[in-house]
Amino acid sequence: MGRVAVVTGAASGIGRAIAERLARGGDQVVVADIQAERGQAVARSIGGLFLCLDLRRREDCRRLIAETLERFGALHILINNAGFQHIDPIEAFPEEIWEAMLAVMLTAPFLLIKYAWPAMKAQRWGRIVNIASIHGLVASPFKSAYVAAKHGLIGLTRVAALEGGPYGITANAICPAYVRTPLVENQIQDQARMRGLPPEEVVEKIMLEPAAIRRLIEPEEVAALVAYLCSEEASAVTGAAWTIDLGWTAR
Repeated sequence: MGRVAVVTGAASGIGRAIAERLARGGDQVVVADIQAERGQAVARSIGGLFLCLDLRRREDCRRLIAETLERFGALHILINNAGFQHIDPIEAFPEEIWEAMLAVMLTAPFLLIKYAWPAMKAQRWGRIVNIASIHGLVASPFKSAYVAAKHGLIGLTRVAALEGGPYGITANAICPAYVRTPLVENQIQDQARMRGLPPEEVVEKIMLEPAAIRRLIEPEEVAALVAYLCSEEASAVTGAAWTIDLGWTAR
């Protein structure tokens, strides 16, 4: 049996591309998502295991790691990818949505790392890749919870890298700009509402305006970077926040 990988939010978008890329490389992949039908379809297509979970719940985070270890007897790779977006000014931002976003995108990665840690430490090998965002490094208006969660995720990544180093565990974050995913596509109407722009102008004037390369990133491009960070060739790479941002932060 090859390596065992857990990918959260793997029913679509970046998570699906990562699950498919790791499976092509010979890894056993656990597809974790709250979307049962889509998640099952992805797992079937790659010969993986699907687990339907709500990462806002601590018991579901614990179950994801426990069932992976029970089924495969090991866990080598953890990809914390699950997330969602909500756009509103701070004064109108729903408090329950703030709490849910922080739970899924910051608390759940912490819990999954914590629960996976003993197995990775015992085998003295592990790869943790946290899918952050360019918004883990910079900010945009109306995205307070998303920006806060992604900034925190990079901090968590760095702590995990420091603690994991002596045990062969690396931890890195990937910080993409806008990727062609349902999450991004669903933002267009919200951005149009907040900015007072026609939806057709949002991609060009908001999403791509800061970029040197004026296009959306493809999920497979992010998955390729994940595959490298999970390889032996990347054993010296840890604690990094990798930008794949079309030149956003070059300014």
